[in-house]
Amino acid sequence: MGSFSIWHWLIVLVIVALVFGTKKLRNIGTDLGGAVKGFKEGMRDAEGNPTTTPTSATSPEARELPRANTVDVEAKDKTSQL
Repeated sequence: MGSFSIWHWLIVLVIVALVFGTKKLRNIGTDLGGAVKGFKEGMRDAEGNPTTTPTSATSPEARELPRANTVDVEAKDKTSQL
């Protein structure tokens, strides 16, 4: 009673195909496959280079922002102590 036979799954598959259409199901499958592939590549990159940062974070603009925020916070602290 708890298990489904192959005929049950085929009927469910036909109903899903009729409701959503094969083109939409193909697009969903493609999107899901691309997401899984991107996740695997990201995990592989993270395992290979755990200490390196992305190239966009090492640009001069990215390095300037944290220092500018730190200076602003230090300046506010000094003025609040006066």
